[in-house]
Parts: sequence; structure tokens; C-alpha cells
Amino acid sequence: MEESATSRSDRDSEVGTGSSRRAGGLARLIPVFDWAPRYQRAWLRADLIAGLAVAALVVPKSLGYAGIAGVPIQHGLFAAAAGAILYGLFGTARQIATGPSSALAAVAGSAVVLASVSGDDAVELVAAITVVTGLLFVLLAIFKMGWISLLLSKAVITGFLFGAAIDVVVGELPKITGTSADGANSWRKFGDWIDGLGDTDSATLAVGVASLAVVLAIRFSRVKVPGALVLVVGGLLASVLLDFEDAGIALVGEVPRGFVAPTLPSLSFVVDNFATIGPAAIGLLLIGFSQTAGDARAFAARHGYRIDIDQESVAQGVSNVGSGVLQGIPVSTSLSASSLNDESGAKTQLASLTTGVLIVLTLLVLAPVFSELPNAVLAALIIDAVVFGMMDVAEMRRLRRVARTDFWIALAAIVGVLTAGVLAGVVIGVALSLVWLVYINATPAMPVLGRRPGTETFRSIDEYPDCESFAGLLVIRFDAGLFFASADALEDRLRKLAQDSPGDISSVVVSFEGVDFIDSQGSEKIAKIHQLARTYDIDFRLARVKPAVLELLERDGITDLLGRDHIHASVFEAASNHIPDAS
Repeated sequence: MEESATSRSDRDSEVGTGSSRRAGGLARLIPVFDWAPRYQRAWLRADLIAGLAVAALVVPKSLGYAGIAGVPIQHGLFAAAAGAILYGLFGTARQIATGPSSALAAVAGSAVVLASVSGDDAVELVAAITVVTGLLFVLLAIFKMGWISLLLSKAVITGFLFGAAIDVVVGELPKITGTSADGANSWRKFGDWIDGLGDTDSATLAVGVASLAVVLAIRFSRVKVPGALVLVVGGLLASVLLDFEDAGIALVGEVPRGFVAPTLPSLSFVVDNFATIGPAAIGLLLIGFSQTAGDARAFAARHGYRIDIDQESVAQGVSNVGSGVLQGIPVSTSLSASSLNDESGAKTQLASLTTGVLIVLTLLVLAPVFSELPNAVLAALIIDAVVFGMMDVAEMRRLRRVARTDFWIALAAIVGVLTAGVLAGVVIGVALSLVWLVYINATPAMPVLGRRPGTETFRSIDEYPDCESFAGLLVIRFDAGLFFASADALEDRLRKLAQDSPGDISSVVVSFEGVDFIDSQGSEKIAKIHQLARTYDIDFRLARVKPAVLELLERDGITDLLGRDHIHASVFEAASNHIPDAS
């Protein structure tokens, strides 16, 4: 019989994780020392099954992600093993699976292309990017800078991922057809691929199309098996039985057994390539943190326990450093793997540890088998992963329906990625987010207010047309923080009103109920508005000023400048001289 939601929640609370952890010191830094001593034998079967299921999904996909990153496929497995094991030790979310992802691999691969490196140099570059990304994650936790994820809006992330997916697909198409494609961006690569279709290798095309058909058929069927696993196993069997190599079908090539010796990237290498490593690491941090924070909170809320978001950043940081030291690719929370982990019944982080151990065994025992994998099969796996993992068509439709501005921002991010490359797309995405943020703050809403008949309440006249206005009185509400980006808007609005209606306005009341924050420039602007009001012989008053805002105005001498009798607790009080029935 299935346990009730209540008993499950009670059971979960007994494990102790995140902010509920009772142990101190080492247990807070490495959560495994907190939950492992209280581990219950009844959970073991579920954790082992979940770990096995996730491993079956992650192993084949990690091969493809390594291809996206521009490094040999075993380096994807290095990352998957390090991510799963280290997250299991350091993470606080029980259902989270950490490993390579298509988005992170695309950023790393773009850095490889930008640096024009290949082979061992590409491996070293990606490893350095991964280590630096991990260190940034740790710094993020130490200084509690999770707000940095706001530098990428949801619309920008949607567009960036969509564009990156298209870029990856364009890069994989030549492997499906057995041709080649060159170009400085996705547009030119696609054009070159089209031009070269006359040289298509029929055998490679047959394998590629068949692989796509298989993986798509599984995805849209009700069969609960990982399509990537079926595709890789089937591709390997077909390659061996039908001797694909003799048929001229390109194979992955030699995949050595085991791990490489742990190596930290040299400081000189990082410095010499910082122009590429820095932007890539920052992009990976922004994307990775947004994935981690959102997914960890979602699973914790679903199962009724708490997570420590700073510790989650530490876990992702350690996982990336570990992956980079093993010459792996960047890792982060994988939503598909985490969902499978959850659906398979994972109870604790032991599921993640199980996944990691199984990947290690795969590397130690089965790695050479992957040498027979056709490139066309791997390309089909990659195309399936990025199309359904990164191209959020439903979200694009929603943005077009709900918020056209967000839609155009997302579309601009797509075009930016396809034109300038994935890595440049991160920079473009951040720039778009910042421009939009500045625009929103620089153009705050300032509705004109009127009194609801028979009350002391003032509301927007646009929203409540029955509101009363009074001769000579103008009441507006400033709906934003008053700081360097928005302060000019308030002055400009009042100046225009004064100039357009000379002599018609004798009193202006500005409601600060929507002002939660003010800086020195905002305070200075109030002084300038006061002077402006005196120039036009207008009585200037403030209402509903919040304590923190009032405190800064007092420190700057603005309250004395205005006169404390010109700062009111309510709009009605400030406007009472113009209201005939005010007592």
C-alpha cells in the first residue's frame, strides 16, 4: 500500500536536510554527514532503482553532450560521474540529479569554436572553463549573490536556449548526411550544408534518418524506456553486426577505459585564454544557477522539505571543480534526469551517489564499447536532446500571446545566438536583460489619482473613472524605486505638467506608497522638484512615505527643505486644502 502524503512528509522531515539540518560544522558543509547516519534501510531499494534508472538515461546523453562541447565522448562521462557523486555528497535536494546538460555543453562548445582549438587543447580549455565556473559558484554562495541570476530574464533564457538548440542542430546535420559544413555562424553553416547535400553519403544518411526515427518514435510512444539508451545500444549492435566501418560510415573512434589523472588547469593557461574562459564561465554560472535554484526549490516543495540554496551553489561549485579536474565538461542540475530520479522513487541523495558509481563502472568496464558508435547515431541523440530539451515552443507562443515585448526580446536573443554564436549570445542576453531592466525603471508608472466619492481613498483615475478631481490639485503616484535610473522620470513628468498647464495647478501631491527604495540621486531629485515647484508657484507635498525612504530624506536634509508639514501620512491629508468636504 502506498504511504499517505502526511506520512511521506513526516518521513522526509526526519532525514534532515537544508536549513533543517541539526548537525553542525562538517555536516553543514558536507550534508552527507547529516543524512547518512539517519538513513533507513527501507529507502535503499528505491534509491538504488532510481540511481540505476538515471544512469541509464545519463550515460548515453553524456556522450552526446561531450560532442556538443567539442571534446571526446568519454569526457562527458567524466563529468557525469563527478557531478553525480559530488552532488550526492554536498547537495541538499534529495531528488536532484547533477550532470552535463545540452545548454551548458553548447556554451562550452562555442568557446572551443571561438578559440579555434581542437584535440587536447579543446579538452584543456573546456576543463579550465568548468573549474572556473565551479569557483564562481562557490563565491556566489560565500557572498550570497544569488541575485546575479536576475541578469538573465526568463524571456532571454528562453530565446538563448532556443537559438543555441538551433545552432547545435545545424552543427549536427552534416553528421546525419555524411557531409561537412563550414561558416562563421549558424546561417552560413546551414547554407554550406545545403550546398553540400549533393555529396550526401547514402549509408550514413540511412543510419542517421533511422536513428532519428527510432528516438522520436520512442519519445512519442507510451514506452517508458530512455530513448537515448535504446538508440546507443541499438546503434552499437547494428555497427558491429553490419560492419558500419567497412561501409564507410564514420564512427566515434577509440574510447579509452578508465579516467585521466586529476589535473588542475595551469594559471598561465587561464590567464592567456581569459578572454574566452571568463565570459563562458559567467554564462555557465548564470544558466546553471537559474536551473539549480528553480529545480531544487521545486522538488523540495513537492516533497515537503527545505533546501539550503547557498549550499546548493556550493554543491554545484564542487561538482564543476571536480569535473574540470577530471577534464570533464560543465555540469548543473538536469531537469529530465531529476524528474526521472523522482519518478523512480528516489528518497535521498544516495540515488545520486548510485548513479555516479554506475557511471564510474561504465568507464572502467564498458568505455571501449562506445568506439563502435556511429557519428550519425550520436548526432541523432544530440538533435533529440536539444530540440526537446532547449526549444520551448510553448513558452515562445505564450510570450507572443501574453507579452509581446518579452517575445521580441526572446526573438532577438535567438537571432543574436545564430548570428554571433552561442557564447556571444550569452553576452547579448545579459545586455538585453540589462537594457530592459533599465528601460522599465527609467519609465515607471505615474498614474494620476482621484478620490473615490464619499471616501478618503485615492485611486488611479484610469482604473476608476468615477474618481473625483479637484481644481488646482494634481495627485500622482510614483510606482517604482526612486533612484538614479528612475529619478529623472519624476522630474520630467512634473515639469511637463507645469509647463503645459501654467497657472492651472496650484498644488501637487506625490504619493510614495509604491516607493520602497531611494538613493542619493533620488533624494537630490526631490530637492530639484521642490525648486521647480517654487518656480511655478506650486505647493509641493509628499504622502505615504515609507520609514526607510523617510530616513534617507532626513539624513539628506530634504525633510527640512520641504517642511515636515509637507510630508503626510495619507494622500487625503496632503490634499485636504483642496477638498471642500474635508474636515
